[in-house]
Amino acid sequence: MTDRTKNETETEAEAGLRRRLIDAGVELVHAEGAQALSLREIARRAGVSHGAPRRYFPTHLDLLSAIAREGFAELRDRVTAALAAGSDDPRAELDALARVYLDFALTRRGMYELMFRHDLLDSGRLGLRETSLPLFDLLARLVARARTEPGPDSSPELDPESGPEPAAVAAALWANLHGIAQLWGWGSLQLAARTDDVEPLLRTALDAHVGPAGRAR
Repeated sequence: MTDRTKNETETEAEAGLRRRLIDAGVELVHAEGAQALSLREIARRAGVSHGAPRRYFPTHLDLLSAIAREGFAELRDRVTAALAAGSDDPRAELDALARVYLDFALTRRGMYELMFRHDLLDSGRLGLRETSLPLFDLLARLVARARTEPGPDSSPELDPESGPEPAAVAAALWANLHGIAQLWGWGSLQLAARTDDVEPLLRTALDAHVGPAGRAR
């Protein structure tokens, strides 16, 4: 075996072990939540020594950030699949995106918590904060379209120069969806709103930020 072949084999092996550690972390966060993501437990599930993760991830935050990136990738893929058919109605696409976001938050609660942990986002590891920007950009584009290109079941066309910028509306809508997800996950909204159905809250949030579908604003 030549030195080059040996080095390539070692690189492939290292990449494979790095992948195993990330996959083990993803499985663990889905099974037991973000609080279970210790280096020792991830290493155990990956079948390596408890010191092995440090060879591939300099800090615990690096490994957690790599795991969180998998969550953003899954959310992106879900949104892409939901919008794959395309639509002439941007409000309908906003509805679909919002439902995917809430469904992900409520069915992947451990991962969702990890993705938005302040220490990970503030650390800047692996550009985690920037990983969420493409999804936000899509949300802002759909908000802009909803204001200027209403579909058959949407509100009439509005002056694009009126009201706040689409990015501001998208940011407020995102914050609203995030709040619904968190409070619903804690059981607070069910108690306060006296409902077990999150759909009316989702529609109310969308109506509040982009206007009621099918009626003039």
